[in-house]
Amino acid sequence: MKLVECVPNFSEGKDKNVIDSIAGAISAVEGVTLLDVDPGADTNRTVMTFIGAPEAVSAAAFAGIRRACELIDMRRHKGAHSRIGACDVCPFVPVRGIEMPECVELARRLGERAAKELGLSIYLYEEAATRPERRNLAEVRKGEYESLASRKGDPFWEPDFGSLEGCERSGATVIGAREFLIAYNFNLNTTDRKIAHDIALDIREAGRALRDGDGEIIRDADGKAKKKPGKFKHVKAVGWLMEDFNCAQVTMNLTDYKKTPLAEVFDEVCLQAERRGVRCTGSELVGLLPKDCLLAAGRHFMRKAGKGAGVPESDLLHLAIQSLGLSELYPFEVEKKVIEFRIPDQRPLVKLSVAEFADELSRGSAAPGGGSVSALCGALAAALASMVGHLTAGKKGYAEVTGDMQQMCEKAQALKDRLLLSVDDDTAAFGEVMRAFALPRKGTEQKAERSAAIQAAMKGATRVPLSVLEAVSDSLELIELAAKKGNVNSLSDAGVGGLCARAAAEGAFYNVLINLAEVKDEKFVSKNRKKAEELLEKISQRTALVASEIRTTLSEKL
Repeated sequence: MKLVECVPNFSEGKDKNVIDSIAGAISAVEGVTLLDVDPGADTNRTVMTFIGAPEAVSAAAFAGIRRACELIDMRRHKGAHSRIGACDVCPFVPVRGIEMPECVELARRLGERAAKELGLSIYLYEEAATRPERRNLAEVRKGEYESLASRKGDPFWEPDFGSLEGCERSGATVIGAREFLIAYNFNLNTTDRKIAHDIALDIREAGRALRDGDGEIIRDADGKAKKKPGKFKHVKAVGWLMEDFNCAQVTMNLTDYKKTPLAEVFDEVCLQAERRGVRCTGSELVGLLPKDCLLAAGRHFMRKAGKGAGVPESDLLHLAIQSLGLSELYPFEVEKKVIEFRIPDQRPLVKLSVAEFADELSRGSAAPGGGSVSALCGALAAALASMVGHLTAGKKGYAEVTGDMQQMCEKAQALKDRLLLSVDDDTAAFGEVMRAFALPRKGTEQKAERSAAIQAAMKGATRVPLSVLEAVSDSLELIELAAKKGNVNSLSDAGVGGLCARAAAEGAFYNVLINLAEVKDEKFVSKNRKKAEELLEKISQRTALVASEIRTTLSEKL
């Protein structure tokens, strides 16, 4: 499931009725989860955070902007925070399964719609900017709401969508796309704010001012201070004293955790602290963060310890939380702090116990069925490959293959998780088929719509088992490696992995065929049947060879 976060800022932080009405408009959109509403009386501004599938999030953002324009009159607005409109800024943030270009397209489509339907003046910023000078929000918002009247007629300030005519009430809205911003603090065992700030100067992108031998700041011809850049890009940081916990902190905004990983920054802060005679004792997360950020930290600390990172996600999350000291100031509740865990459960089947899944499978409903079981068999095959890898890496007599086994475990974990998703995907795809068949069919138009929906659903139902075949083919490479180079005492486990892979492939192939039988698009049928047949043939040959070799080896041990 593609997940997008949206964080619109509205120019009202005092009137609860207005804030609740905007939040209600957002929450009313199906498929969206409102995660947080954070009003500020002094700033007279409210930040709302919600998440969901791309189109649902876009619809919710439009609903929130529309309601804000109805209720907020910028001619009467006062507040400590910079602002330019009723909905001041509205960024889209990729969370899972979606890339930045798609969020840019969301931002631009929303901007065009808001200008057309609401008559708003829209500027695009960050990754969605159409001009380099508009990437920086501060530049777009320069002069704030009060500057809009003077911008009229100036080509430089022409909005990306709409015009500045009639913007007196609602102002302008800045819409864009950016990476997830993580607010993060590092705790030091000192109350000296200067030490914390000195560390911040060395790690942040902006760095520190250069000084001469007398300690005076060196300036350029324009009088601006020359800077020595800090170690990390995409990092904004300062030092402060947290009086409630009696410790100094390096407080940071990490603006692109994918390019500047959190764990690497943590290690550097620890190193810088030690050089100054203090210690980083833990850290604090402000707000939410994507699961992938913590998983990357878990992998970092696993590899740093000389271990492979091919372990379940829950293990990586636990290690990251422990290694970063996230529970030092207060208990870190992963289910509240990780953004993906805040949305309604989209994977009901894989959350069941083994007994519960078997019970559900045994009932008279058509789903879950063979397709979900095939995906589960594939996940078990990948899990067994990972198991053999762990029982081999670092063991006596297997030093030469330890690196290969560690890499195999990481690949196997990714394939296991991918196949587990297909357990629910297969049942969900069948649900779409049933909904299509249930559509009304009175009259020519309804019949045509129903037929088109059925065909689309059947194609979707075909793609799931086909993706299972592809994943099983990738898993089989790992099973072969486990059988050839893995711990000989785990050879039977590799063999069972091969059998699970074969069962998964055969079952997925059956489901491809039964779904293709209902598809009328001959080109689609021919292409996907050929692909499925080729994958099954390849998997069948390789699993047969693995099984034969394992039987021979085990027989020789008797």
